[in-house]
Amino acid sequence: MRALITANFDKEALNELGKYLEVEYRAWNITKHVLSQTELLEHLNSSRSDILIVELEHVDQEVIDNAKDLKLIGVCRNDPRRNVDIEAATARGIPVIYTPGRNTNAVAELVVAAIILLLRKITSINLSLKSGSIRIESFKDFVKYYEEWRGGELCGKTVGIIGLGRIGYRVAELIRAFGAQVLVYDPYVPEEKVKNVGGTKVDLKTLLLNSDIVTLHVPPLETTVNMIGRRELELMKPGALLVNFSNPTVVDEDALYEALSQRRIAGAALDVFYEEPVDSSNRFLKLDNVLVTPHVGGNTSETVKRQSFMILDDVLRFLRGEKPARLANPEVWERCLRML
Repeated sequence: MRALITANFDKEALNELGKYLEVEYRAWNITKHVLSQTELLEHLNSSRSDILIVELEHVDQEVIDNAKDLKLIGVCRNDPRRNVDIEAATARGIPVIYTPGRNTNAVAELVVAAIILLLRKITSINLSLKSGSIRIESFKDFVKYYEEWRGGELCGKTVGIIGLGRIGYRVAELIRAFGAQVLVYDPYVPEEKVKNVGGTKVDLKTLLLNSDIVTLHVPPLETTVNMIGRRELELMKPGALLVNFSNPTVVDEDALYEALSQRRIAGAALDVFYEEPVDSSNRFLKLDNVLVTPHVGGNTSETVKRQSFMILDDVLRFLRGEKPARLANPEVWERCLRML
């Protein structure tokens, strides 16, 4: 069997997979290129690959229906539907494996770090010092800046978590360790799950009115588009912070920019934007109360290793005729077994 891997993959996992398959490794971070649907299909057929592992490429119905030898699709993402036409794969009897929770801890840790950086005004302080504009020539100068740079502590703050999925839950665990109070808005999670992280389940309005920090962890759905708009931002405390490391569609970006520019909320940490990839022209970088990162929430070595070994484990299960542990379309498995 042959495998085509375009995902970022750990070297150790790659070597282990190579013991069982002929592997062609064309990771996007090495080639600096994401294959189009046409390129992907041509490459699958020319290489006669049985297994395809992607991270950024989209695998649509045309690819699935016309890839002659394709027997298994792997997706290094939390939600495989963002990359693969699951219905088309199921119709053809092709299992789709994926990597739920691969970047949970990475994103959650960066969320907490961003909150602390904002509370302590670290980014603003660091930029001011690096600019060369800060001159301490007397004790009076020192006192002036010392007062300006006084920040706040996470301990004792109320953190509102919108969406208590894997990442939201992990954020809640970490936040509680700092002594913060947790409010949760998520109509789809049971009360027991909220209590497990010491949180209180509330409606969205209550969360916005009472939180010192609001952090978003919801998927891109029709029901979550512009969940935080002008009206919701007006409900937040003037001294509140907004953190969005989930997806850009959940926030009305224009309304947020306006609220931050006018200091109607104190600040924000943003990792996702309408227009990506982000560079130095991003308008939020002009605001000294905003921390901007270019969609790097899950970008850790541990995430790559985690996703690689999750895929490796399920590919090996597949090769042994065992049902993969992380199967997006489990209904296809019995049919797949008859075809192996």
